Amino acid sequence: MRKFLWLSGVACVALGVAVASSATAPSDPGGPFCRRAPELVQLPAEQPVPIPQQQTYGGAVGDSMASTPPVLAAPPPPPSPPPPPPMPERGGEIMVTGSRVDSARTARPEAAPPAPPPPATMSSPRAASTVADGRYERRNAPPAGLLTAGDHDDLLNPMLYARYVARAARALGQQIGGLPKVDTRRSLTIAVEDASGRGAPFVPVTISCSDGNSLTLSTLADGRVVLFPALDRLSSRVRITAGGVSRNVDIGDGAGGQVQTLVAHSPAQVVRKFDLMIALDSTGSMGDEIEFLKSELQSILGDIGRAYPGLDIRVGLVAYRDIGDDYVTRTDRLGSAIGTIQNALDRTSGMGGGDMPEAMDQALIRAVGQDWRADAVKSLLLVADAPPHDDLQGKAFAAAEAARARRIQIVPVAASGVDDRAEYFMRAVAAATQSRYIFLTDDSGIGNPHAEPDVDCYVVTQLAGAIRRVLASQISGQRVEPYPEEVVRTSGRYNHGRCILPADFRVQ
Repeated sequence: MRKFLWLSGVACVALGVAVASSATAPSDPGGPFCRRAPELVQLPAEQPVPIPQQQTYGGAVGDSMASTPPVLAAPPPPPSPPPPPPMPERGGEIMVTGSRVDSARTARPEAAPPAPPPPATMSSPRAASTVADGRYERRNAPPAGLLTAGDHDDLLNPMLYARYVARAARALGQQIGGLPKVDTRRSLTIAVEDASGRGAPFVPVTISCSDGNSLTLSTLADGRVVLFPALDRLSSRVRITAGGVSRNVDIGDGAGGQVQTLVAHSPAQVVRKFDLMIALDSTGSMGDEIEFLKSELQSILGDIGRAYPGLDIRVGLVAYRDIGDDYVTRTDRLGSAIGTIQNALDRTSGMGGGDMPEAMDQALIRAVGQDWRADAVKSLLLVADAPPHDDLQGKAFAAAEAARARRIQIVPVAASGVDDRAEYFMRAVAAATQSRYIFLTDDSGIGNPHAEPDVDCYVVTQLAGAIRRVLASQISGQRVEPYPEEVVRTSGRYNHGRCILPADFRVQ
C-alpha cells in the first residue's frame, strides 16, 4: 500500500491544520448557510485541431522538417503501402437512436427481464457475463493481456476515507494551497422512496437552512442525496422537502452519518435514459488506456444496452492534453451516434504532456458543460494518470461541484503512474458526487507499472468488468458485485465494498 511521506515537527502539524481548515471553509459559521455550488466557468471556444501531415513512430509525432529541400525534379510515384496490421477484435457497431439500442454482429438478443429488480443479461465477445442479484457472472474466461483494476467506494468507508484525507492534508499541504476536502465523517443522507419502498430517482430535494438560504439536489437512481455538513455549510437545524413531504432535521456536531427517509406521494420513475461523457487524458503516457477504450467501449455499451433493454444511451468525449500541446481539449458532444465517438477515439493517440499535471480543469469544465438530460442517469468517466496543476485544483474541484449540482457522478479511472496528488483529487471528486474510484493494477502483467492505491480493501477484476459494474450500479441504483470466479485477487478484509475495521481503529 502506498503511504504518504509524513511531515514532522510542530510547524508541519500546524501547516496540516491550516490546510484542513482552509479546505473546509464552507463550514465557517460566519458565512451563509446552505452553500450552493459555484457557477461553472465559461471557457473560450476550442481551436481547430491540426491534422498532422507526417507521423514518425521512432520519435516525435507530427514534427515538421526544419527546412524545405529544393525541388529538382518530380519525385517518382511512392511504392504501394504495406497492408495494415489486423485491428483488434471489438464489439459490433452500436447505433443508438431515440430510446432503442441496436447491436449488430454481436451476441443474439436476449429476452427482456421481468419486472424490477430485473435480472439482466450481458454478453461480450471478450468476456460474456450475466448480472443478477447485484453481481456479474463471467461465462467465458477472458483472453490474456487485458488490463485489470479494482474499485473503492469511500462513502461506504467514511472513517477510512477521513483517515486518508487527514494524512494527505499533512503530506500534500506544502504543495497545494486550498486542498479540496470532503469530510465523510459527518453526512446527511436523504432517501426518497415511493409507497412500495422503491428508491425514487430524479426527485428534487430542497434543504432549507436557519438563515433562510436553501439548496436543491435531485436524487440519483438509488433515490438518495448525500449531503456533507461541512462542504454544504448546513446549519444546526435544516428542513428537508421532497416529493410533497417535509421534515425538520437536527445536524449534530459529532462524527457520524444519519439517514432520513421520506415517502413520496407519487410512484418512483423508471430509469430510461443514460448519458455518459468520457474525459480522456490523451498525453504520451496514456497509450494503454486509450487503446483499451478504442477496443472495449462499444462492448461495454453493448452490454449495458442488453442489460437494460430500451435504455436510451448517449455518449460524448473530451480528449485533453495541456497548455502548449497541439490541443488542450477536443470535444465531441453528447449524442446518440456511438460510431461518432468511436471514430473520435480511433483518431486519438497519446502524445504531448511532458510534465506531470495536465489540463484536467478545462476537461472537466467542457464535460460538465454538456447538454445533459435532467431525467437521465449521468456519468462522467474520467480516465487519467495525472492531476490538475496545483494552482488549478480549486478550479477543477469547482467543476466537480458543478457536476454534483447537476447530479453527474464522476467515475475516475486512475491509470498507470498515478501519484498522490492525482489519487487524492480523483477520490475527492468521486466521494463528492456519490461515485466510486477505479484504479488499474499490475495483475494483468501488461502496460506500465501501476501505483498501489492507499485503499485498505478491494477486489481485482478486468478493467472492463469494473467499469461495467460501476456504471450498472449507477443506472440500477443497486451496488453490483463480481462473482467469485470473476475476481483475480482480493486485497484486505473486503465485504461487499466495505472494509472490515480492526477494533482499535482510529482516524488520527
